[in-house]
Amino acid sequence: MSVTTPKGPQLAVLPTAAENDTRQGAQVLQPSGWPMPKGYANGMAAEGRIVVTGGVIGWDAEERLADGFVAQVAHTLSNIAAILAEGGARPEHLVRLTWYVVDMDEYLTNLKELGKIYRAVFGAHYPAMALVQVVRLVEKAARVEIEATAVIPR
Repeated sequence: MSVTTPKGPQLAVLPTAAENDTRQGAQVLQPSGWPMPKGYANGMAAEGRIVVTGGVIGWDAEERLADGFVAQVAHTLSNIAAILAEGGARPEHLVRLTWYVVDMDEYLTNLKELGKIYRAVFGAHYPAMALVQVVRLVEKAARVEIEATAVIPR
């Protein structure tokens, strides 16, 4: 019988919840030797009750879109926080965000401002994220749409 050593990076699991917390929180999956990502996680692991959103855009209760990309992102993130709260989830329960933008350059040009807005709504918790440029969104004036997945620990 031969024993093989796995090739490739080893996986590190980093807890994001306080160590004294009796509930198991989401864990960041960071392969050893990989550079730490800025503003997102490579992967997440969690157990518990799943809360998901549909594609959320930056409009208010009267379906009026905020003016401009940055304002729409701010309102979109606030809308996601409200949906999570409705399901009993908090920002630290987020395990995944998928962003759909109509202009990648618009996103990249505003990174610093977007980071401030993100931290104001969700704090310094960065789940796994994907960013996709699309031709357009269902609402023609929408500049961004975000889907969220959260897991509330048992």
